Amino acid sequence: MTILHKGFDTIALSIKAALTPEFLDYLETEQTRAKADNASVLCRYGDVQFHLKHHGGTGYQFLLDGGPDGASWAFKRPHPKDPWGVRINIGSRHLALYGLGRAKAHVEDTLAAWGIRFQADDVSIARVDFCVDVFAPSFTLQPEHFVMHSGTGRRDYITDTDKAVNGKSGRTTSVTLGKMPNRQVIVYDKRAEVIARSKTYWWAIWNDTLRKQNLPPLRYVTVRRESGPDASPVTLPYVENADHFIDATQPDISRVWRVEFRAGKAYLKDTWGIRTWGQLFDLFGDLIQQTGETVRYTAPNNDPNRSRWPNHLIWAKVIAEMNDDLLEMHSGADPNPIKEVHREAHISMITQQVLGLNITLAALNDVGFEGLNQLIEKTGNDLKSMVLNNPEKAGKQLDDAKNRYVFMT
Repeated sequence: MTILHKGFDTIALSIKAALTPEFLDYLETEQTRAKADNASVLCRYGDVQFHLKHHGGTGYQFLLDGGPDGASWAFKRPHPKDPWGVRINIGSRHLALYGLGRAKAHVEDTLAAWGIRFQADDVSIARVDFCVDVFAPSFTLQPEHFVMHSGTGRRDYITDTDKAVNGKSGRTTSVTLGKMPNRQVIVYDKRAEVIARSKTYWWAIWNDTLRKQNLPPLRYVTVRRESGPDASPVTLPYVENADHFIDATQPDISRVWRVEFRAGKAYLKDTWGIRTWGQLFDLFGDLIQQTGETVRYTAPNNDPNRSRWPNHLIWAKVIAEMNDDLLEMHSGADPNPIKEVHREAHISMITQQVLGLNITLAALNDVGFEGLNQLIEKTGNDLKSMVLNNPEKAGKQLDDAKNRYVFMT
C-alpha cells in the first residue's frame, strides 16, 4: 500500500459581510447581460476574473465561479436583517494544489480586491473534508468490518440508518457512515470516480507524489510471459515496480481507495466549537484523530467483542498519515502541467464526440464504411461554408467558447 495523496478536499464557509454598492451595481449589470444570453458571462472586477451565472439559487442572488483553481462564491443582496451575505466553497483541486493556508489567503485577498471587509470573528466554517488516497489494488471493502469505539456515546454506534453501501457488479465500491451536517466517514473507490467524472488531474497529482518519493510513476507496459497450465506465452500488464501501477483499463491491479472524513456545520460548531479559521487551525487535528479512533475499519478476529478487533492495515496507514501536520498539507504539484492534462483530456473528449457525430450523420444518410471519409470531408466543407456565410455569429460563438474555457486555457 502506498499513500498517493493526503489533504483537505472541500472547505465551505459563510462570512458576515455585504456587497459594496459599486460591486452590487456591477453584478446587477452583468447578470442582466447573462440573462439576455441565458448563459454565464466572463467578468472581471477588482482585477479578479470569474464567471457570473445568469441565475441565483438557494437564497443567493449572485453566483460566481472562479474556476477549478479558484473558488465558488454566492452573494445575497445587502439586507440589514441578514448580515451573512457571502457563501464560499473551495473545491478539491485548489486545496490539493495549494493547501489550507493558501485557500484562506485566496478568500481574504479576493474579497479585499472586491472591496469587502470583515473581521476574523465574522467567519463561520460550515464544512471541512479531509482525505487520504491509498494505492491498494488487493484491498476489498467489507462494510461489516466497520466498528465504533466501545467507549463512545450512543450517537457513535453504527445502525442500519447510519450506514449506506454502494456496489457495482457484485463489488462494494463505497461505504458511507454518518450523515451531514454532522460527522461523516466515507471509503470509496477513487480510481473509479476519477475515470467516471473525468477528473484527469488526479493522475498528475498522484504521480507527483510518487516522483517526490523517488518511486516510479503510474504507467502501463505490456510484455510476454509464460502463464497458464500449458505455459503458453500470453500478454499481461506489467511494470517494473508492481506496487506502484495504475492503468485505467486494468482495475483489478490499479485500485486507489479514498478514505474521507467530513465534518459538517453541526459537528464543527456544536461538538468541537469550531467556527472561525483560528479555531479550525487549533482543533481540527484533534477532531480528525478522534474520528479515526471512533470510526474504524478493522481486521476481524475470533474475539466476540467487535471493539477489540484490530485496525486493518489500510486504516492504520491512513490514521498514521492523518497524525501529521494537517494545516498546510497539499500536494505541492505544479498546477501548469495539471491544467495541461485537464485541457488535453477535454480536447480528446470533444474530438471523440465530433467523430461520433460524423458517424451518426453517416448512418442517417445511409453511408457505408467505404464512404465515411468522404462524408467527413463533406461535413468539414459544410462547416466552413457556414462560418463564411455568417462570420459574425461564428465569431461570437468562438469568443463565448474562449470565455467559457478561460480557466482551462
